[in-house]
Amino acid sequence: MPRYAHVLFDLDGTLIDSAPAILASYREAFTAAGREPVIAIDDGIVGPPLLETLRLLTGTDDVSVIDRLATAFKASYDSTGYRQTAAYAGVDAMLHRLTDAGCVLSIATNKRLLPTRLILDHLGWSRHFAAVYALDLFEPRLPHKAAMIARLLQDRGINRDQAVYVGDRSEDGESADANRLPFIAATWGYGSLGATEMAPHWRAAATPVALADDILARG
Repeated sequence: MPRYAHVLFDLDGTLIDSAPAILASYREAFTAAGREPVIAIDDGIVGPPLLETLRLLTGTDDVSVIDRLATAFKASYDSTGYRQTAAYAGVDAMLHRLTDAGCVLSIATNKRLLPTRLILDHLGWSRHFAAVYALDLFEPRLPHKAAMIARLLQDRGINRDQAVYVGDRSEDGESADANRLPFIAATWGYGSLGATEMAPHWRAAATPVALADDILARG
C-alpha cells in the first residue's frame, strides 16, 4: 500500500504555472477600471484569494472599488485568460502515476471554483480528482484554507493517518498543521519555500517524480 491513500493538492504554484494568466487578467482589470495598482503586479501577488489580492493591489477596502475590479478580472480570466495556464513539467505523469497506484486525489485551493474546474478540464485532469474544494464552494464562503481542508476531510470521511497535503507556500504548510496532516512542499513552484521558511517537520520535493516517490513509499 502507498504511504498515503489520500493526497490533497494545492493548485496554483503546485500543479500549474498560472502566473502569466492571472497577472494578465489583473492588468486588464486595472486598465478597464482606469486605476493604477499601488504595488507591482508580479509573481509575488499570486496565491492568495482574489478579493484579498485586490485589496493589496488597490490599498483600499472600498467595496465598490474591489467589486468593480473583481468583476473585470473574472470577465477576463473566466472567459479566455485561464487558457494560458500551463502544467509544470512532470506533473501530468505524476498524477497518472498516483492515480494508477490507487491514491485518491483531491484539490483544496484558494482559487475560485469556476476557473479551477475550467483549468482542470482544459488540462484533461478532471478525472484524476475525486473532490475539488475552493473557498467559494460553500455559502457562506469558507474563511481560509485550513477550514477548507477540514471540511474536505470531514465530507469525504478521510482518515488523517492516511492523508497528506501538498502545496508551495507557508500558508499551505500551516493549513496542513492546523488539520494535523503531514505536509510536503513542492519546491518547483513560484511560491517555493526556502530553507528558512520550512518548518522542521515539513518535507520537500524538488520534482514531481520525487513527490510521487515520497507519496508511494510503503509505510
